[in-house]
Amino acid sequence: MTDVLISGAGIAGSTLAYWLARNGLRPTVVERAQGMRSSGNPVDVRGPAVPVVEAMGLADRLREAATATTSIGLVDADGRPIARMRTPAARGRRSEVEVPRSDLAAILYKAASSDAEFLFDDTITSLRPDGDGVEVEFDRAAPRRFDLVVGADGLHSTVRRLAFGAEAAYLHHLGLYVATLALGRPAERGDEVVLFNAPGRLASIHPARGSALAAFIFRGPPIADFDYRDTARHRQIALEAYAGLGWQVPALLDALRTTDDFYFDAVSAVRVPSWSRGRITLVGDAASCVSLLGDGSSLAIAGARTLADALAGHHDVADALRDYERRHRKLVAPKQRNVRMAAGFLVPKTRLGVGTRNLAARVLP
Repeated sequence: MTDVLISGAGIAGSTLAYWLARNGLRPTVVERAQGMRSSGNPVDVRGPAVPVVEAMGLADRLREAATATTSIGLVDADGRPIARMRTPAARGRRSEVEVPRSDLAAILYKAASSDAEFLFDDTITSLRPDGDGVEVEFDRAAPRRFDLVVGADGLHSTVRRLAFGAEAAYLHHLGLYVATLALGRPAERGDEVVLFNAPGRLASIHPARGSALAAFIFRGPPIADFDYRDTARHRQIALEAYAGLGWQVPALLDALRTTDDFYFDAVSAVRVPSWSRGRITLVGDAASCVSLLGDGSSLAIAGARTLADALAGHHDVADALRDYERRHRKLVAPKQRNVRMAAGFLVPKTRLGVGTRNLAARVLP
């Protein structure tokens, strides 16, 4: 096996391309976007991802790109402080950093780009696997054959849909929705993320790196015929969910009304019984999304390295894919089990729950 196609030039895809090339394989990465995205919320590089980026020689670059946040502050409807918690960076854990998603993806892409082929502004339209490879058709490029195809294309994975079936079978709604947008101005405090809660709703301002980001995370049942690309409907859902709240929410909603660039999606867990079918496999959010508190990026980096190492360490591809899945599920499973507990802390359902969480936050480090 020499030729590997990776769908998605994000965090998992670029990390995997880097390590495949280092292990003597020929990676090709296809990406639907026309280039690397310039937006994205801050995410964490921590735990199992730290030794991976250190081995790539990227630790210093990530620290240079890191946000300056040292605390998370809870406030009430009048903006009065309730509690403040320190971030890992403030506690001296310099190996763990918070980085804007777009910066993290760009740093990983640059590390991989000299040894991998990247096809931007294109996507896979057909996969025809056989015993020892996959015939692939693209929207723009000519058809090609690969020894292995990897879906690193996120929550709404094209590879997973084509090879495993409709995403409804694998996406499990966690009772939350998230909307984010750039505010185009600095935050009042450049080192603190500020959170405001009402029952079932959270609004926050993150200082990011100069231009503040707003986030809305709120509870709600599954939406019939939900389309993650229907921005007009998304805007209306968020506006209705936050109508009448205090703090800085009215100004944030005004920004949401006028922006053309915001992100909205259901918070979901991806659970796929087996991550591989023949010579097609999944990595990152496409295989096991747990996106809520920034763990997804770290798991994507760690999973990509594990997959590359397994492919290098086994002569038989099927054995390699089984080894990758066995090893990486040990990291994913606890995160997926605990995601509802994390959601309960972040977005309590009731007024009593908000008050109880605030009391607990006062004693946390």
